[in-house]
Amino acid sequence: MTNSISAPFTSDRLLLFGATGDLSRRMLLPSLCALDAEGLLDPKIEIVGTARSDHDDAEFRNFARESLEQFLPAERRGGMARFLNRLSYQTLDANQMEGFNALAAKVGEPKDGLSIFLSTAPSLFEPTIRGLQASGLAGDNVRIGLEKPLGVDLASSKVINDAVARAFPEDRIFRIDHYLGKETVQNLLALRFANLMFEPLWNAAHIDHVQITVAETVGLESRVAYYDDSGALRDMVQNHMLQLLALVAMEPPVSYDATSVRDEKVKILRSLRKVSTNETVTGQYRAGAIGGQAVPGYDDELGRDSNTETFVAIKAHIDNWRWQGVPFYLRTGKRLPKRTTEIVVQFRDVPHSIFHGRGARTVPNRLVIGIQPSENITLSLMAKVPGLDRNGFGLRSIPLDIAMPDAFAGPQRRIAYERLLLDLIEGEQTLFVRRDEVEAQWEWIDAIRAEWEGQAQEPRTYTAGSWGPSAAIALAERDGVTWHE
Repeated sequence: MTNSISAPFTSDRLLLFGATGDLSRRMLLPSLCALDAEGLLDPKIEIVGTARSDHDDAEFRNFARESLEQFLPAERRGGMARFLNRLSYQTLDANQMEGFNALAAKVGEPKDGLSIFLSTAPSLFEPTIRGLQASGLAGDNVRIGLEKPLGVDLASSKVINDAVARAFPEDRIFRIDHYLGKETVQNLLALRFANLMFEPLWNAAHIDHVQITVAETVGLESRVAYYDDSGALRDMVQNHMLQLLALVAMEPPVSYDATSVRDEKVKILRSLRKVSTNETVTGQYRAGAIGGQAVPGYDDELGRDSNTETFVAIKAHIDNWRWQGVPFYLRTGKRLPKRTTEIVVQFRDVPHSIFHGRGARTVPNRLVIGIQPSENITLSLMAKVPGLDRNGFGLRSIPLDIAMPDAFAGPQRRIAYERLLLDLIEGEQTLFVRRDEVEAQWEWIDAIRAEWEGQAQEPRTYTAGSWGPSAAIALAERDGVTWHE
Protein backbone atom coordinates (compact mmCIF):
# COMPACT_ATOMS: atom_id res chain seq x y z
CA MET A 1 0.00 0.00 0.00
CA THR A 2 1.44 3.32 -1.07
CA ASN A 3 1.77 6.15 1.42
CA SER A 4 1.65 8.89 -1.19
CA ILE A 5 -0.78 11.77 -0.67
CA SER A 6 -4.14 10.94 -2.25
CA ALA A 7 -5.96 13.37 -4.52
CA PRO A 8 -9.00 14.88 -2.76
CA PHE A 9 -12.39 13.43 -3.64
CA THR A 10 -15.96 13.69 -2.40
CA SER A 11 -17.38 10.27 -1.62
CA ASP A 12 -20.60 9.07 -3.22
CA ARG A 13 -20.83 6.12 -0.79
CA LEU A 14 -20.84 6.18 3.02
CA LEU A 15 -20.51 2.93 4.99
CA LEU A 16 -21.50 3.05 8.68
CA PHE A 17 -20.20 0.27 10.93
CA GLY A 18 -22.15 -0.05 14.19
CA ALA A 19 -25.16 1.39 12.37
CA THR A 20 -27.71 0.11 14.89
CA GLY A 21 -25.75 1.22 17.97
CA ASP A 22 -26.43 4.09 20.35
CA LEU A 23 -24.00 6.49 18.65
CA SER A 24 -25.67 5.94 15.30
CA ARG A 25 -29.14 6.36 16.75
CA ARG A 26 -28.41 9.54 18.71
CA MET A 27 -25.78 11.26 16.57
CA LEU A 28 -24.86 9.79 13.17
CA LEU A 29 -28.27 9.26 11.57
CA PRO A 30 -29.69 12.57 12.90
CA SER A 31 -26.56 14.41 11.69
CA LEU A 32 -26.78 12.91 8.20
CA CYS A 33 -30.50 13.64 7.92
CA ALA A 34 -29.94 17.25 9.00
CA LEU A 35 -27.19 17.66 6.41
CA ASP A 36 -29.46 16.19 3.75
CA ALA A 37 -32.32 18.51 4.72
CA GLU A 38 -30.06 21.51 4.08
CA GLY A 39 -28.84 20.19 0.75
CA LEU A 40 -25.30 19.65 2.06
CA LEU A 41 -25.09 15.98 1.07
CA ASP A 42 -24.35 15.21 -2.55
CA PRO A 43 -27.65 14.12 -4.15
CA LYS A 44 -26.03 10.92 -5.41
CA ILE A 45 -24.55 9.73 -2.10
CA GLU A 46 -25.77 6.36 -0.85
CA ILE A 47 -25.50 5.32 2.81
CA VAL A 48 -25.05 1.67 3.81
CA GLY A 49 -25.36 0.60 7.43
CA THR A 50 -23.88 -2.56 8.85
CA ALA A 51 -23.83 -4.30 12.24
CA ARG A 52 -24.29 -7.76 13.73
CA SER A 53 -28.03 -7.29 14.26
CA ASP A 54 -30.12 -8.92 11.57
CA HIS A 55 -32.15 -6.42 9.50
CA ASP A 56 -33.20 -5.88 5.95
CA ASP A 57 -33.31 -2.47 4.24
CA ALA A 58 -36.89 -1.72 5.29
CA GLU A 59 -36.26 -2.59 8.93
CA PHE A 60 -33.15 -0.40 9.03
CA ARG A 61 -35.08 2.50 7.52
CA ASN A 62 -37.74 2.08 10.21
CA PHE A 63 -35.00 2.06 12.84
CA ALA A 64 -33.57 5.24 11.34
CA ARG A 65 -36.99 6.94 11.18
CA GLU A 66 -37.63 6.21 14.86
CA SER A 67 -34.17 7.54 15.75
CA LEU A 68 -34.76 10.77 13.81
CA GLU A 69 -38.16 11.33 15.38
CA GLN A 70 -36.63 10.92 18.84
CA PHE A 71 -33.32 12.79 18.49
CA LEU A 72 -33.68 15.33 15.65
CA PRO A 73 -35.92 18.40 16.03
CA ALA A 74 -38.89 18.37 13.65
CA GLU A 75 -37.78 21.57 11.95
CA ARG A 76 -34.54 19.88 10.86
CA ARG A 77 -36.18 16.81 9.31
CA GLY A 78 -37.18 18.36 6.01
CA GLY A 79 -37.19 15.76 3.25
CA MET A 80 -36.82 12.87 5.74
CA ALA A 81 -38.39 10.43 3.27
CA ARG A 82 -35.71 11.34 0.72
CA PHE A 83 -33.00 10.71 3.29
CA LEU A 84 -34.46 7.36 4.37
CA ASN A 85 -34.47 6.25 0.74
CA ARG A 86 -30.69 6.74 0.68
CA LEU A 87 -30.29 4.06 3.35
CA SER A 88 -29.66 0.35 2.95
CA TYR A 89 -28.36 -2.32 5.30
CA GLN A 90 -26.17 -5.41 5.35
CA THR A 91 -25.83 -7.70 8.36
CA LEU A 92 -22.18 -8.46 9.22
CA ASP A 93 -20.25 -10.32 11.88
CA ALA A 94 -16.81 -8.72 11.60
CA ASN A 95 -15.16 -11.93 12.83
CA GLN A 96 -16.51 -13.83 9.80
CA MET A 97 -14.38 -12.95 6.78
CA GLU A 98 -16.85 -14.36 4.27
CA GLY A 99 -19.44 -11.75 5.27
CA PHE A 100 -17.35 -8.91 3.86
CA ASN A 101 -17.89 -10.01 0.26
CA ALA A 102 -21.64 -9.61 0.71
CA LEU A 103 -21.01 -6.21 2.30
CA ALA A 104 -18.87 -5.14 -0.67
CA ALA A 105 -21.64 -6.23 -3.04
CA LYS A 106 -24.14 -4.17 -1.06
CA VAL A 107 -21.90 -1.09 -1.15
CA GLY A 108 -21.35 -1.48 -4.87
CA GLU A 109 -18.73 0.30 -6.95
CA PRO A 110 -18.48 3.99 -6.03
CA LYS A 111 -18.02 6.39 -8.92
CA ASP A 112 -16.08 8.93 -6.90
CA GLY A 113 -15.13 7.36 -3.58
CA LEU A 114 -16.17 5.57 -0.41
CA SER A 115 -15.99 6.90 3.14
CA ILE A 116 -16.18 4.44 6.03
CA PHE A 117 -17.20 5.36 9.58
CA LEU A 118 -15.92 2.67 11.94
CA SER A 119 -17.58 2.60 15.37
CA THR A 120 -16.91 -0.84 16.83
CA ALA A 121 -15.35 -2.48 19.86
CA PRO A 122 -11.52 -2.19 19.86
CA SER A 123 -11.24 -5.98 19.55
CA LEU A 124 -12.95 -5.79 16.14
CA PHE A 125 -10.63 -3.24 14.56
CA GLU A 126 -8.09 -5.72 13.23
CA PRO A 127 -10.55 -8.27 11.77
CA THR A 128 -12.60 -5.43 10.28
CA ILE A 129 -9.56 -3.96 8.53
CA ARG A 130 -8.58 -7.41 7.23
CA GLY A 131 -12.11 -7.93 5.93
CA LEU A 132 -12.14 -4.56 4.21
CA GLN A 133 -8.85 -5.36 2.48
CA ALA A 134 -9.89 -8.85 1.44
CA SER A 135 -13.19 -7.65 -0.04
CA GLY A 136 -11.76 -4.70 -1.98
CA LEU A 137 -13.20 -2.08 0.37
CA ALA A 138 -9.82 -0.48 1.13
CA GLY A 139 -8.77 0.84 -2.26
CA ASP A 140 -7.19 4.13 -3.24
CA ASN A 141 -10.57 5.88 -3.35
CA VAL A 142 -11.55 4.86 0.21
CA ARG A 143 -11.02 6.80 3.42
CA ILE A 144 -11.84 5.65 6.94
CA GLY A 145 -13.06 7.45 10.06
CA LEU A 146 -12.22 5.86 13.41
CA GLU A 147 -14.38 6.45 16.47
CA LYS A 148 -12.74 6.08 19.89
CA PRO A 149 -11.70 4.24 21.96
CA LEU A 150 -8.48 3.67 20.02
CA GLY A 151 -6.75 1.52 22.61
CA VAL A 152 -6.34 1.74 26.38
CA ASP A 153 -2.68 2.80 26.41
CA LEU A 154 0.15 3.67 24.03
CA ALA A 155 0.96 0.04 23.22
CA SER A 156 -2.61 -0.98 22.34
CA SER A 157 -3.12 2.26 20.43
CA LYS A 158 -0.07 1.45 18.29
CA VAL A 159 -1.46 -2.02 17.56
CA ILE A 160 -4.73 -0.51 16.27
CA ASN A 161 -2.99 2.24 14.32
CA ASP A 162 -0.56 -0.25 12.78
CA ALA A 163 -3.48 -2.42 11.68
CA VAL A 164 -5.25 0.52 10.06
CA ALA A 165 -2.01 1.79 8.48
CA ARG A 166 -1.53 -1.52 6.69
CA ALA A 167 -4.65 -0.73 4.66
CA PHE A 168 -4.85 3.08 4.63
CA PRO A 169 -2.21 5.83 4.41
CA GLU A 170 -2.34 8.59 7.03
CA ASP A 171 -3.98 11.09 4.67
CA ARG A 172 -6.99 8.76 4.39
CA ILE A 173 -7.33 8.04 8.13
CA PHE A 174 -9.73 10.30 10.06
CA ARG A 175 -9.50 9.78 13.85
CA ILE A 176 -12.55 11.31 15.45
CA ASP A 177 -12.77 13.43 18.58
CA HIS A 178 -16.27 14.84 18.45
CA TYR A 179 -15.30 17.83 20.64
CA LEU A 180 -13.40 19.20 17.64
CA GLY A 181 -16.70 19.39 15.75
CA LYS A 182 -18.25 21.77 18.28
CA GLU A 183 -18.67 25.35 17.10
CA THR A 184 -17.22 26.92 20.23
CA VAL A 185 -14.10 24.76 20.06
CA GLN A 186 -13.52 25.95 16.50
CA ASN A 187 -14.31 29.48 17.64
CA LEU A 188 -11.41 29.23 20.07
CA LEU A 189 -9.09 29.38 17.04
CA ALA A 190 -10.98 32.35 15.63
CA LEU A 191 -10.86 34.11 18.99
CA ARG A 192 -7.11 33.67 19.26
CA PHE A 193 -5.95 34.15 15.70
CA ALA A 194 -8.50 36.53 14.15
CA ASN A 195 -8.41 39.19 16.89
CA LEU A 196 -5.35 41.34 17.47
CA MET A 197 -6.24 42.09 21.08
CA PHE A 198 -5.76 38.55 22.42
CA GLU A 199 -2.65 37.02 20.87
CA PRO A 200 -0.14 39.58 22.25
CA LEU A 201 -1.45 38.78 25.75
CA TRP A 202 -1.70 35.00 25.26
CA ASN A 203 1.45 34.04 27.19
CA ALA A 204 3.03 33.63 30.61
CA ALA A 205 3.63 37.36 31.01
CA HIS A 206 -0.08 38.10 31.04
CA ILE A 207 -1.90 34.85 31.91
CA ASP A 208 -1.84 33.54 35.47
CA HIS A 209 -3.39 30.12 34.86
CA VAL A 210 -5.87 28.19 32.70
CA GLN A 211 -8.68 25.91 33.88
CA ILE A 212 -10.40 23.26 31.76
CA THR A 213 -13.46 21.55 33.24
CA VAL A 214 -15.56 18.75 31.76
CA ALA A 215 -18.30 17.95 34.27
CA GLU A 216 -21.07 15.38 33.89
CA THR A 217 -24.13 14.80 36.05
CA VAL A 218 -24.68 11.26 34.74
CA GLY A 219 -23.27 8.07 36.15
CA LEU A 220 -22.53 4.84 34.30
CA GLU A 221 -25.74 4.68 32.23
CA SER A 222 -25.24 2.02 29.52
CA ARG A 223 -21.42 2.15 29.56
CA VAL A 224 -20.76 -0.13 32.56
CA ALA A 225 -18.24 -2.53 31.04
CA TYR A 226 -16.40 0.10 28.99
CA TYR A 227 -16.17 2.72 31.70
CA ASP A 228 -14.92 0.44 34.47
CA ASP A 229 -12.09 -0.68 32.21
CA SER A 230 -11.37 2.90 31.20
CA GLY A 231 -11.93 5.45 33.98
CA ALA A 232 -12.05 9.25 33.77
CA LEU A 233 -8.39 9.66 32.79
CA ARG A 234 -8.66 7.53 29.66
CA ASP A 235 -12.27 8.38 28.86
CA MET A 236 -12.03 12.18 29.03
CA VAL A 237 -8.53 13.50 29.68
CA GLN A 238 -6.63 11.47 27.07
CA ASN A 239 -8.71 12.75 24.18
CA HIS A 240 -11.18 15.62 24.72
CA MET A 241 -9.34 17.55 27.42
CA LEU A 242 -5.88 17.26 25.89
CA GLN A 243 -7.28 18.39 22.56
CA LEU A 244 -8.80 21.46 24.25
CA LEU A 245 -5.52 22.14 26.03
CA ALA A 246 -3.61 21.91 22.74
CA LEU A 247 -5.94 24.39 21.04
CA VAL A 248 -5.62 26.84 23.93
CA ALA A 249 -1.84 26.58 24.10
CA MET A 250 -0.58 26.01 20.57
CA GLU A 251 1.45 28.50 18.58
CA PRO A 252 -0.20 30.28 15.62
CA PRO A 253 -0.24 27.87 12.66
CA VAL A 254 1.00 29.14 9.31
CA SER A 255 -2.48 28.63 7.84
CA TYR A 256 -5.78 26.98 8.68
CA ASP A 257 -5.15 23.61 7.11
CA ALA A 258 -4.81 20.09 8.45
CA THR A 259 -1.01 19.89 8.40
CA SER A 260 -0.32 23.32 9.92
CA VAL A 261 -2.91 23.07 12.71
CA ARG A 262 -1.99 19.53 13.71
CA ASP A 263 1.74 20.26 13.59
CA GLU A 264 1.27 22.96 16.25
CA LYS A 265 -0.99 20.80 18.42
CA VAL A 266 1.49 17.94 18.54
CA LYS A 267 4.28 20.32 19.61
CA ILE A 268 2.22 21.26 22.67
CA LEU A 269 1.38 17.66 23.53
CA ARG A 270 5.07 16.75 23.37
CA SER A 271 5.89 19.71 25.64
CA LEU A 272 3.71 18.50 28.51
CA ARG A 273 5.80 17.98 31.62
CA LYS A 274 5.56 14.63 33.42
CA VAL A 275 3.04 15.03 36.25
CA SER A 276 4.28 14.41 39.79
CA THR A 277 2.32 12.54 42.47
CA ASN A 278 1.11 15.66 44.30
CA GLU A 279 -0.26 17.15 41.07
CA THR A 280 -3.13 14.70 40.58
CA VAL A 281 -6.27 13.83 42.54
CA THR A 282 -8.59 10.93 41.76
CA GLY A 283 -12.04 10.25 43.12
CA GLN A 284 -15.02 7.91 42.93
CA TYR A 285 -18.57 9.03 43.68
CA ARG A 286 -20.78 7.68 46.40
CA ALA A 287 -24.55 7.97 46.79
CA GLY A 288 -25.87 11.50 46.85
CA ALA A 289 -28.31 13.77 45.04
CA ILE A 290 -28.27 15.49 41.64
CA GLY A 291 -30.88 18.15 41.00
CA GLY A 292 -32.81 17.09 44.07
CA GLN A 293 -32.95 13.44 42.96
CA ALA A 294 -31.23 10.69 44.93
CA VAL A 295 -28.63 8.78 42.90
CA PRO A 296 -26.62 5.65 43.79
CA GLY A 297 -22.88 5.43 44.26
CA TYR A 298 -20.52 4.03 41.64
CA ASP A 299 -20.05 0.76 43.50
CA ASP A 300 -23.84 0.40 43.78
CA GLU A 301 -24.31 0.98 40.05
CA LEU A 302 -21.46 -1.38 39.21
CA GLY A 303 -22.64 -4.03 41.65
CA ARG A 304 -19.18 -4.57 43.14
CA ASP A 305 -16.15 -2.72 44.50
CA SER A 306 -13.79 -1.11 42.00
CA ASN A 307 -10.71 1.12 42.00
CA THR A 308 -11.72 2.88 38.77
CA GLU A 309 -11.64 6.66 39.05
CA THR A 310 -14.79 8.61 38.11
CA PHE A 311 -13.09 11.94 38.84
CA VAL A 312 -9.63 13.28 38.14
CA ALA A 313 -7.99 16.66 38.66
CA ILE A 314 -4.53 17.44 37.29
CA LYS A 315 -2.15 20.35 37.53
CA ALA A 316 -0.34 20.30 34.19
CA HIS A 317 2.61 22.30 32.89
CA ILE A 318 3.81 23.04 29.36
CA ASP A 319 7.55 23.39 29.14
CA ASN A 320 8.00 25.90 26.36
CA TRP A 321 8.78 29.59 26.05
CA ARG A 322 5.16 30.81 25.87
CA TRP A 323 3.78 28.92 28.88
CA GLN A 324 6.65 28.45 31.31
CA GLY A 325 5.32 28.81 34.85
CA VAL A 326 1.63 28.88 33.89
CA PRO A 327 -0.33 25.98 35.44
CA PHE A 328 -3.14 24.32 33.48
CA TYR A 329 -5.72 22.88 35.86
CA LEU A 330 -7.75 20.03 34.35
CA ARG A 331 -10.84 18.64 36.06
CA THR A 332 -13.40 16.08 34.94
CA GLY A 333 -15.84 13.79 36.69
CA LYS A 334 -19.18 12.02 36.78
CA ARG A 335 -22.08 12.83 39.13
CA LEU A 336 -20.94 16.43 39.55
CA PRO A 337 -23.46 19.22 40.32
CA LYS A 338 -24.00 20.35 36.73
CA ARG A 339 -23.18 19.39 33.18
CA THR A 340 -20.63 21.80 31.78
CA THR A 341 -17.56 21.98 29.58
CA GLU A 342 -15.64 25.22 29.78
CA ILE A 343 -12.22 26.78 29.42
CA VAL A 344 -11.23 29.59 31.80
CA VAL A 345 -8.29 31.82 30.96
CA GLN A 346 -7.33 33.82 34.06
CA PHE A 347 -5.25 36.90 33.25
CA ARG A 348 -2.83 38.51 35.68
CA ASP A 349 -3.78 41.66 37.61
CA VAL A 350 -2.64 45.11 36.52
CA PRO A 351 0.92 45.74 37.77
CA HIS A 352 -0.13 48.94 39.56
CA SER A 353 -3.63 50.23 40.38
CA ILE A 354 -3.99 54.01 40.26
CA PHE A 355 -7.30 53.64 42.09
CA HIS A 356 -5.94 51.97 45.22
CA GLY A 357 -5.69 55.25 47.10
CA ARG A 358 -9.38 55.86 46.45
CA GLY A 359 -10.43 52.59 48.05
CA ALA A 360 -10.93 50.63 44.81
CA ARG A 361 -9.69 47.09 44.28
CA THR A 362 -9.01 45.68 40.85
CA VAL A 363 -9.90 42.10 39.88
CA PRO A 364 -7.94 40.36 37.11
CA ASN A 365 -9.71 39.92 33.78
CA ARG A 366 -11.09 36.47 33.05
CA LEU A 367 -12.10 34.88 29.76
CA VAL A 368 -14.61 32.00 30.01
CA ILE A 369 -15.30 29.91 26.91
CA GLY A 370 -18.41 27.78 27.40
CA ILE A 371 -18.60 24.71 25.16
CA GLN A 372 -21.59 22.83 26.57
CA PRO A 373 -24.43 22.80 27.39
CA SER A 374 -24.52 26.40 26.15
CA GLU A 375 -22.02 27.86 23.72
CA ASN A 376 -20.87 31.27 24.86
CA ILE A 377 -17.84 33.47 25.46
CA THR A 378 -17.65 35.78 28.49
CA LEU A 379 -14.91 38.35 29.13
CA SER A 380 -14.91 40.06 32.53
CA LEU A 381 -13.67 43.67 32.55
CA MET A 382 -13.26 46.25 35.28
CA ALA A 383 -15.65 49.22 35.07
CA LYS A 384 -16.55 52.20 37.25
CA VAL A 385 -19.61 51.87 39.47
CA PRO A 386 -22.03 54.71 38.65
CA GLY A 387 -22.05 57.48 41.28
CA LEU A 388 -20.47 60.74 42.39
CA ASP A 389 -17.51 59.04 44.11
CA ARG A 390 -17.71 61.21 47.23
CA ASN A 391 -16.77 58.18 49.36
CA GLY A 392 -14.22 56.66 47.02
CA PHE A 393 -13.85 55.42 43.46
CA GLY A 394 -15.96 52.31 42.89
CA LEU A 395 -14.81 49.53 40.57
CA ARG A 396 -16.68 46.38 39.68
CA SER A 397 -15.98 43.41 37.42
CA ILE A 398 -18.67 43.22 34.73
CA PRO A 399 -19.17 40.48 32.13
CA LEU A 400 -19.27 41.01 28.39
CA ASP A 401 -21.25 38.04 27.08
CA ILE A 402 -21.38 36.65 23.56
CA ALA A 403 -24.01 33.93 23.38
CA MET A 404 -23.42 32.09 20.12
CA PRO A 405 -27.13 31.53 19.25
CA ASP A 406 -27.78 35.25 19.83
CA ALA A 407 -24.73 36.46 17.93
CA PHE A 408 -25.53 34.27 14.94
CA ALA A 409 -29.30 34.05 14.86
CA GLY A 410 -29.47 32.54 11.37
CA PRO A 411 -27.57 29.22 11.48
CA GLN A 412 -29.04 26.21 13.21
CA ARG A 413 -27.29 24.82 16.24
CA ARG A 414 -25.56 21.79 14.83
CA ILE A 415 -24.68 18.39 16.18
CA ALA A 416 -20.87 18.16 16.29
CA TYR A 417 -20.96 15.05 14.09
CA GLU A 418 -22.57 17.00 11.24
CA ARG A 419 -19.33 18.85 10.59
CA LEU A 420 -17.19 15.77 11.11
CA LEU A 421 -19.24 13.49 8.84
CA LEU A 422 -19.29 16.11 6.10
CA ASP A 423 -15.52 16.59 6.42
CA LEU A 424 -15.04 12.81 6.24
CA ILE A 425 -17.13 12.61 3.08
CA GLU A 426 -15.25 15.54 1.50
CA GLY A 427 -11.78 14.60 2.78
CA GLU A 428 -11.02 17.60 5.03
CA GLN A 429 -8.74 16.44 7.91
CA THR A 430 -8.21 19.65 9.93
CA LEU A 431 -10.67 18.69 12.70
CA PHE A 432 -9.41 15.10 12.98
CA VAL A 433 -6.56 13.76 15.10
CA ARG A 434 -3.27 12.62 13.58
CA ARG A 435 -1.44 9.53 14.76
CA ASP A 436 1.45 11.40 16.35
CA GLU A 437 -1.07 13.46 18.37
CA VAL A 438 -2.75 10.31 19.68
CA GLU A 439 0.56 8.75 20.66
CA ALA A 440 1.79 11.91 22.40
CA GLN A 441 -1.46 12.00 24.37
CA TRP A 442 -1.15 8.36 25.39
CA GLU A 443 2.49 8.74 26.39
CA TRP A 444 1.56 11.49 28.88
CA ILE A 445 -1.48 9.58 30.18
CA ASP A 446 0.46 6.32 30.60
CA ALA A 447 3.04 8.13 32.73
CA ILE A 448 0.27 9.38 35.04
CA ARG A 449 -1.20 5.91 35.41
CA ALA A 450 2.25 4.45 36.08
CA GLU A 451 2.73 7.05 38.83
CA TRP A 452 -0.61 6.11 40.39
CA GLU A 453 0.28 2.43 40.33
CA GLY A 454 3.75 3.06 41.70
CA GLN A 455 2.30 5.02 44.63
CA ALA A 456 -0.61 2.57 45.08
CA GLN A 457 -2.91 5.57 44.76
CA GLU A 458 -6.61 4.76 45.16
CA PRO A 459 -9.53 7.10 44.36
CA ARG A 460 -10.86 9.23 47.21
CA THR A 461 -14.61 9.11 47.68
CA TYR A 462 -16.87 12.08 47.02
CA THR A 463 -20.60 12.55 47.36
CA ALA A 464 -22.60 12.62 44.14
CA GLY A 465 -23.71 16.20 43.55
CA SER A 466 -20.46 17.69 44.89
CA TRP A 467 -17.48 19.00 42.93
CA GLY A 468 -15.33 15.98 43.73
CA PRO A 469 -12.94 15.19 46.59
CA SER A 470 -11.85 18.06 48.82
CA ALA A 471 -8.26 17.31 47.77
CA ALA A 472 -9.14 18.60 44.28
CA ILE A 473 -10.08 21.95 45.78
CA ALA A 474 -6.81 21.97 47.71
CA LEU A 475 -4.86 21.14 44.53
CA ALA A 476 -5.76 24.57 43.18
CA GLU A 477 -6.14 26.55 46.41
CA ARG A 478 -2.60 25.87 47.59
CA ASP A 479 -1.58 28.01 44.58
CA GLY A 480 -4.13 30.68 45.51
CA VAL A 481 -6.47 29.53 42.71
CA THR A 482 -10.21 28.88 43.04
CA TRP A 483 -11.99 26.58 40.62
CA HIS A 484 -14.51 28.43 38.47
CA GLU A 485 -17.99 27.18 39.33
